[in-house]
Amino acid sequence: MNFKKVLFIFLLLNLINLHVYSMEPDVFVQSTVNRASQVLSENISKEEKINKLKTIAKETVDIRAVGFYSLGSARKNLNESQKQKYSELFESYFLKSFSSRLAEYTNPEINVKSKELISENYTIVNSVLVATSSRPEVKIDWRVYTKDKNNPLIRDLIIEGLSLARTQKEEFASILNSNDADINALFKALEEFYKN
Repeated sequence: MNFKKVLFIFLLLNLINLHVYSMEPDVFVQSTVNRASQVLSENISKEEKINKLKTIAKETVDIRAVGFYSLGSARKNLNESQKQKYSELFESYFLKSFSSRLAEYTNPEINVKSKELISENYTIVNSVLVATSSRPEVKIDWRVYTKDKNNPLIRDLIIEGLSLARTQKEEFASILNSNDADINALFKALEEFYKN
C-alpha cells in the first residue's frame, strides 16, 4: 500500500471520528430524548426501563456537577471524604429520581426547536414535550455544558421556566437549614430516599 493511500485512509478515519464524536448541543439533546423515548416504548418491565434510563443519564448528564451545584455554599465546608460520600449518595438519588419519574411516561415525544449560545461553555437548547389528549404541551429548555465539544453534558432542565437544579438546591438548603447545617442530615435524607 503506497503512502498516499495510507494518508487518505488516515484522513478519512479522522473525519469519520470527528463526525461521530463532535456533536452540536441541539443534535445531542434530540439524540438523547430519542434514546429515552425508544426505551419507554419498548415492551419490557418497568425495572428494565429504569435500568436503561439510568444508563442514558450516566452518559448524558453531568451528575457530579449538578450535585455540587445543588449543595450550594455548603460544599465549601466539606472535607474530601464527605465530598466523596455526597457524590455517591447524590448519584444514587439522582438516578432513582430521574428514571422512576420518566418511566411513568409511555413514549413521550420531545421536539427540539432551537438553540441559543449563552457562553463559550454553555448552550440553551429549546424543546417542547408534544401535547397529547391527556397532557398539554410543555416547554423544556436544556442547559448543556459544551466546554468539551466532543462530550456535551446536560447540567439543568428548565421546565416551563422552572429550573430543576435550582429547585433541588432550595430543597437541600431547606434540609440543611432545618438541621443546623449538619451535612449528615442531608446524607440521611438522600439514603432514605434511595431505600424507599
